[in-house]
Amino acid sequence: MAGRGEVLAKQYEAKVQEATTVFEKLSDADWKKVTTAEKWPVGVTAHHIASSHAGLSGVLKMLGDGKGGPGIQMDMIHAGNAKHAQEFANCTKADTVALHKKNAAAAAGVVRGLSDADLGRSGTVLTGMPAMSVEQIVTNILINHVDEHVRNIKTAVGK
Repeated sequence: MAGRGEVLAKQYEAKVQEATTVFEKLSDADWKKVTTAEKWPVGVTAHHIASSHAGLSGVLKMLGDGKGGPGIQMDMIHAGNAKHAQEFANCTKADTVALHKKNAAAAAGVVRGLSDADLGRSGTVLTGMPAMSVEQIVTNILINHVDEHVRNIKTAVGK
């Protein structure tokens, strides 16, 4: 029987594959359309997903290793997202898809390597919010992050 880490990794990989398929089918015109929710070009939103796999998996590893949560403030996240949107305003689809695949594979490896005990550890990820278990972070942040942004991309391009 597969452990919970393996099950969660497979769920994450399914969302990642869905995102990859969406990214690869985007036309050049689609890449430049602006999402309603993020107010970023679709390409920037895709790159945000691709780059976020690494940071989120780092939080998982930190908590899984028993080091406590980072206690990130929401204004720091918003500022980082705004900076990312500016820095990657001209990102290419090829570079974004490659980064997405690389970072997602590494993140899936982190999730797959989490024991049931690791998944039960918790800490404060966002300042002012309740502590979350590693398993909650995988499902509510890592997986849902991909899902939410891909849904916004699909809406922006009418798919």
